[in-house]
Amino acid sequence: MKKVFLLFALFSIISCKNDAKKSSENEIEKEEIKTVQEENFPEELGKVFQTHGGINTWRKAQILSFNKGEEIHTTDLHSRKTVINSPTYSLGFDGKEVWLDEEKAGTYKGNPIFYYNLYFYFYAMPFVLADDGIIYEKSKAISFKGIEYPGFKISYKANIGNSSEDNYIIYYNPKTFQMEWLAYTVTFNSKEPSEKYNLIKYNKWENVNGLILPREITWFQKDEKGNPTEPARPATEFTLPLLSQGKLADSFFEKPAK
Repeated sequence: MKKVFLLFALFSIISCKNDAKKSSENEIEKEEIKTVQEENFPEELGKVFQTHGGINTWRKAQILSFNKGEEIHTTDLHSRKTVINSPTYSLGFDGKEVWLDEEKAGTYKGNPIFYYNLYFYFYAMPFVLADDGIIYEKSKAISFKGIEYPGFKISYKANIGNSSEDNYIIYYNPKTFQMEWLAYTVTFNSKEPSEKYNLIKYNKWENVNGLILPREITWFQKDEKGNPTEPARPATEFTLPLLSQGKLADSFFEKPAK
């Protein structure tokens, strides 16, 4: 619980800081324009990022935290160090290895290496699709309730992350450029490319310090053409979001000492 208190103390301090002076803001804006021009993602995907708060707002952020049920997920957005705290276990990635700390052996039933950043990726959409080492290509649209949602397939260059064979397809509203759906493959166990996609609908969004991030997502069933049909399970909710330009000490992401 000590790490949780440190996290909330950090955000309390940051929230009390004064806004930057206008001259500094103007200098930052000039730098941001250059940065945007240097990005290599497609123009349409750039519009999706802009609709969700802008890639520069994402680039300047340092720490992202959210709750999923009793779990508190905290990630350093630049190093991707991560900690998940719950009442009975903690797990995380300290920059070198994934660790697990349980109050009682056998409390955590999953695979920490697979799980530690799983919901971070779902929650940090669409911005994690601007990471380094990504290959973009247009994908066939999907249809739901009379609306056609254009898509972009995202794949990774070799040796990027634990599952470089994973693919994602982001689908967006053609009028608003808001992200609406995410299709993804899971290759963690097989390490082989797959054409079997899971499909998530992004139901609700909220503004978190300038970024539009998900508040609720739902896994959907699909028909033979890959179009969504009906929910496959109850919605997953995210609560208590925190986004900061401040940093946490490296020790925050380390396995607690016994």
